[in-house]
Amino acid sequence: MSGNGDIKTEKVNLRELVRGSNSRILQQIPGFAMNLLEKLIMQDEINRMIDKYRDHKGVDFLPVMLEEMNIRPVIKGIENLPDNGRCFFVANHPYGIADGLLITWLMSSRYGDLRAIGNDVFMLIPQLRPLIAAVDVFGSSSYREYIRELDKVYKSDIPITHFPAGLVSRYRNFRVQDSRWHKSFITKAIECKRDIVPLYFPGRNSFSFYLTSVLRNLFFIKANLELSLLPREFFNKRNKSIEIIIRKPISWKIFDKSRTPQEWAGWVREQTYNPDYQ
Repeated sequence: MSGNGDIKTEKVNLRELVRGSNSRILQQIPGFAMNLLEKLIMQDEINRMIDKYRDHKGVDFLPVMLEEMNIRPVIKGIENLPDNGRCFFVANHPYGIADGLLITWLMSSRYGDLRAIGNDVFMLIPQLRPLIAAVDVFGSSSYREYIRELDKVYKSDIPITHFPAGLVSRYRNFRVQDSRWHKSFITKAIECKRDIVPLYFPGRNSFSFYLTSVLRNLFFIKANLELSLLPREFFNKRNKSIEIIIRKPISWKIFDKSRTPQEWAGWVREQTYNPDYQ
């Protein structure tokens, strides 16, 4: 593995992110509050790990991160992984970072290269950016170029991981679960003839994470404050075992006209949470 000049120098810098934002409110945050925010997101710890493993990138970065954190995957249903990895590997999203790390590690261990769709948290870590679909055009002013590059990923032969909810799980109906799953993975599965393999993470984040979410909604605060807690939630997983349950693959051929793509997305979500679907 060779070193990468950009990875050696690039760090997470909250102050620069705030200065580069279009929000006047963020740009007016006083210095003492910025110091607190940097501690809250554990910026120094994140940057220490970026620097320590600056010579690892992409799939090579995943196992060293698990070893560094001493996160022990407990995998059930490994026999459900198909021989051909040209699938959508979709999952519920209870953790925010640890589940993204584990699903990409698991798929790369089995199939080699892969791409992750829509995991913005990974964009903060330069070593993980090679795993993000269409990463070369993130931030580009050309939306068409982005869509074109993303379409190449869908039509390729490499595995794709995805969290269809798009958001980390919250308390809903008195239990921790995802919001509605978006339909795009269904339409792309049909279009690109990719089977779907659901994975289920039974875990949850800390009480403070969900309390922050409840209070934010109670006081009608639109800003997603609990997102700033995700790095801390990740480091709280240090020295822990995390269970991953791999469900049976679902053929893209079953997604017929009897249901809309959104209804099929809801059905796959139900199978992911269903303990009898094994």
